[in-house]
Amino acid sequence: MNYDVLVVGAGPAGLSAAIRIKTQCQSAGRDLAVCVIEKGAEVGAHILSGNVLETRALDELLPGWKEDPDCPIKEPARSPITFNRVQANRDATLWLATPSRALPLPTPPSMRNRGKGNYVVSLSEVTRWMARRAEALGVEIYAGFAGKKMLYGWDGQVEGVATNDFGIGRDGRPKPNFSPGVDLRARVTLLAEGCRGSLSEVWQVPESQHRPGMVVHTVGYPASYDTYGGGFIYHMSERRVALGYVIGLDYSNPHIDTFQEFQKWKAHPSVRHHIEGGTCLQYGARTLNEGGVQSLPRLFFPGGALVGCSAGFLNVPKIKGTHLAMMSGMMAGEAAFRELTAAENGTATASAATAGAGATATTAEGETREQKRQGTVDMSKYEEALKRSWLWDELTAVRNVRPGFRWGLLPGLLHAALEEYLLKGREPWTLTHGRPDRDRLRPLSEAPPPPSYQKPDGVLTFDLPTSLYRSGTNHDHDQPSHLVVSNPGEFERSNLPHYGGPETKYCPAGVYEYRTDEYGRSRLHVNAQNCLHCKACDIKDPGRNIRWTVPEGGQGPSYTAM
Repeated sequence: MNYDVLVVGAGPAGLSAAIRIKTQCQSAGRDLAVCVIEKGAEVGAHILSGNVLETRALDELLPGWKEDPDCPIKEPARSPITFNRVQANRDATLWLATPSRALPLPTPPSMRNRGKGNYVVSLSEVTRWMARRAEALGVEIYAGFAGKKMLYGWDGQVEGVATNDFGIGRDGRPKPNFSPGVDLRARVTLLAEGCRGSLSEVWQVPESQHRPGMVVHTVGYPASYDTYGGGFIYHMSERRVALGYVIGLDYSNPHIDTFQEFQKWKAHPSVRHHIEGGTCLQYGARTLNEGGVQSLPRLFFPGGALVGCSAGFLNVPKIKGTHLAMMSGMMAGEAAFRELTAAENGTATASAATAGAGATATTAEGETREQKRQGTVDMSKYEEALKRSWLWDELTAVRNVRPGFRWGLLPGLLHAALEEYLLKGREPWTLTHGRPDRDRLRPLSEAPPPPSYQKPDGVLTFDLPTSLYRSGTNHDHDQPSHLVVSNPGEFERSNLPHYGGPETKYCPAGVYEYRTDEYGRSRLHVNAQNCLHCKACDIKDPGRNIRWTVPEGGQGPSYTAM
């Protein structure tokens, strides 16, 4: 199947790109074929984000969005009253100093949401609404199709993607329902697949507990002083509360269990009173890009570009990335539209200039068609435009905040305050992040004692199987594992004796576990059917031994309110 533009991923960035191209087509009286593929069973099924949406990019993308009765962006971030000893006429920022005490912190200007056009939303719902708007403009969206591999031309340029085959058994052989993948070819391919961590839940609470638009952020407990982490609590519409806990994957203690840390955080009195008496609706997990502008790769490649979290657009101190993802998608869409229509204009000009010289006209048209077939669209202008935009200015101003936490929580907070109130991004230096996350773990001989974790109460804290059930995760068991282990014996030889099997702890879905074989030896077992597609294993494994690939399209978590 052939298109002008192929977008891989129906998140905020990918949908923004598709919508932007089609609205520009309408304005210019042109027609470009745009296709979006999404590996989730439906748009939004794999979208997870506790989200306070800054609508700056949305205002540019869809200026009349507030008049759309189907738009789910309805709950402004506001905190009008005192709630359970937290003064809520502003955003609340709490330092959880001990397991039972919290101290209020001043909320930095970048984290203040009230009165700035910010809305507490379910990003899963927002993307489903955006998909409907895109389809109304003529965008073709195919959910349940995962991009398995890139397609390249003879000259090395990207020419689209191939979707994965359906109906392959665990033994690698076709099953009776086998269906081969499809080659989707395009002149421009935009990768909007998200980050390659936050653990989140959505609760429905009694009316007396609900404070629409209330925004709370926490730092401190249960994280140690040398571990980057914090929590968020957002009161959404319909008596729902989204809460989540973020743990920086550059932590060094191999005993940290990310799921148990989340349960521990929920039990703190300053967190639990937001959800007491409520019902947990959904659970999920996802990794986040926190590298900032200094970690961005080159954003274009021959035949396409990276947008959204595939590139790494996230403002860490603001705790927002959706508006940046949307803006990057819009600008990629604009660049693709300009380049594609310029190529078509070149064809028309060549034809007109050679009218009356039949053979020459044919040659000119033939050369232009050949250039188009080869995919000579230059997306470098996309990166150039981004570097002149407010997106780049915003990321540059906060580039040194996250690296400052390498010195620990308190020095990191002091450094962040210095950046926020005094330096404001004007410093002539840029801090780096140092070693990759996978190289940060200490061996067991140098690690502190394991944290203590309490048995779940089944009311506010839960065991892993119960939480996984709430994620709606489903994979066909009879298919090759999408978690590819390159050297199976390496876990038993290195990870288990040296680090205590950290893959059993950083995975928030219980995918990795050690079982004893008939000879009494511990062997790693991979429960790929549990996978939440968070991709932490691809990032944190100290042996670089796990590669995350896509399962059959349409499988994985099924989020509706995240």
